[in-house]
Amino acid sequence: MTTASKDRLRLWLRLLGLTRHVDGHLRDKLRLEFKTTLPRFDVMAALSRHPEGLKMSQLSGVLRVSNGNVTGIADRLAEEGLVERVPVPGDRRAMILRLTAAGNAEFAEQASAHEGWINDMLHGISAADARQMAAQLIAVAQAAENKEELDDPSHA
Repeated sequence: MTTASKDRLRLWLRLLGLTRHVDGHLRDKLRLEFKTTLPRFDVMAALSRHPEGLKMSQLSGVLRVSNGNVTGIADRLAEEGLVERVPVPGDRRAMILRLTAAGNAEFAEQASAHEGWINDMLHGISAADARQMAAQLIAVAQAAENKEELDDPSHA
């Protein structure tokens, strides 16, 4: 292995470690303070960015998980009155999922707390450094996606 490849591997391992640490902290905080889970939070976050709602397949795509993973969460959120299913005109089988007023209010409270937890955990990073790191990570992600597309024989 080259020095550059070892440096990239170390970077990945540090990113993975940080991600796991933050993820665990967020899961604990959501469970303790809101009696909810990170996957439920993620579903509500995705729906909050799409007030018109999303089909289940679209929601799965946004979250990059299977329809089966989203269906159980959607069922429980609907039972609690936080999301509603709306029929898609012209497609009797499809439903759009969207936050209810109660869901919007609950998510706003959770999102505010979530932002505060992240801010507390990363308080030692300046706003300018955070913006710069985010831009670098976006560039890394785009490069990785482009590499995957080049390596994928179905794109040939």
